[in-house]
Amino acid sequence: MKLKLSILFNLFLLTVGFSQQLQLSQNAEISVLTFGPGESLNDAFGHNAFRIKDRNLGIDAVFGYGEYDFGAPNFYLKFAQGKLNYLISKHNFADVYLHYSRYNRSIEEQVLNLSASEEQRLFNYLENNYKPENRGYLYDFFFDNCATKIRDVTLKATNRKLEFNTPPDFKPKTFRSLIHDHVGLNTWGSFGIDIALGSVIDNTASVSEHMFLPYYIQHFFDSATLNGSEKLVKSSKTLNERNKTNNFVLGLIFSPLLIMGLIGLGILFITYKDYRNKTRTKWLDVVLFLITGIVGIVILLLWFATDHTATAYNYNLLWAMPLNLLVIGQVLKPKLTSWFQRYIKFLVIMLVLMTFHWISGIQVFAIGLIPLLAVLLIRYIYLIKFNSLK
Repeated sequence: MKLKLSILFNLFLLTVGFSQQLQLSQNAEISVLTFGPGESLNDAFGHNAFRIKDRNLGIDAVFGYGEYDFGAPNFYLKFAQGKLNYLISKHNFADVYLHYSRYNRSIEEQVLNLSASEEQRLFNYLENNYKPENRGYLYDFFFDNCATKIRDVTLKATNRKLEFNTPPDFKPKTFRSLIHDHVGLNTWGSFGIDIALGSVIDNTASVSEHMFLPYYIQHFFDSATLNGSEKLVKSSKTLNERNKTNNFVLGLIFSPLLIMGLIGLGILFITYKDYRNKTRTKWLDVVLFLITGIVGIVILLLWFATDHTATAYNYNLLWAMPLNLLVIGQVLKPKLTSWFQRYIKFLVIMLVLMTFHWISGIQVFAIGLIPLLAVLLIRYIYLIKFNSLK
């Protein structure tokens, strides 16, 4: 009986201990960290996190919302479907600083002008969020990511009116333009993004929506006010500067525009030879119809078979036609049927319609596609005229 009572008493003490939140001292500071872009596409947009520093309690921790568990069941399938849960992370600041400085990434710190009660509320929120049952959240690149979480948690922590004021030099941009600011137009990262994401990201982002990027968290936090008069950011400093590197020449040599241009020249050369010899290189047509068909299927799946909001209304389907997979057998025939030639005329019309979408701003497409689209048009016109050449 005494043993049972002892166990119950210890469990009670343990429960009470966990239920009580750690109280920050009057010397505590909470700041927002902004980590600059890295070299890989995954790091190209930077990162944000909270830093909780309390020397009296020996705390110097960093909470971020950008971690994921590779061991999660069906990780890659869930990632593709837009159903992957990301996690809040907690690390010692010294380890975080070492990691980002080692990878040559800048670290900016903004100390927040919060009252003791607001600091405690924010700290309690993060600690509660870090519990195993609360750590996961459904990630969305534009509306629920490592940067937007910083904005949203700060709004929840403050009991004063927090306003994100528009700086004088601010110019609203579309979501796609904001991406291009961080991933250059003529890069493979931009090439893939511009094919995978639809026209919905060509809408102009609101002031709040700009803060899906860590740069704008820093930018708008710097001009934000509390109760219309007090600055949200008490002080700012650079903790680590990035050493600039110049890979312009290497990037240009392996850029999508150059690579696709060389491929386009090859297709153009083969088409010219076919015209001179009044023949048709069937393997080339099979490859073109196969690639455009497969890309079209992937775009359709991203649009209709996933929860990704940014992959909807993707007019890359005007050149990447899924139906091309069904007509590959036609290009293997020595003579093209009349209905197949009419289908090719339909593909030409789709390319013209795509150009209209691009010029009118309905959707911006990858500039690396320009050489491919040009030679596709030329090749399609040649196929339309092929029977009359023989």
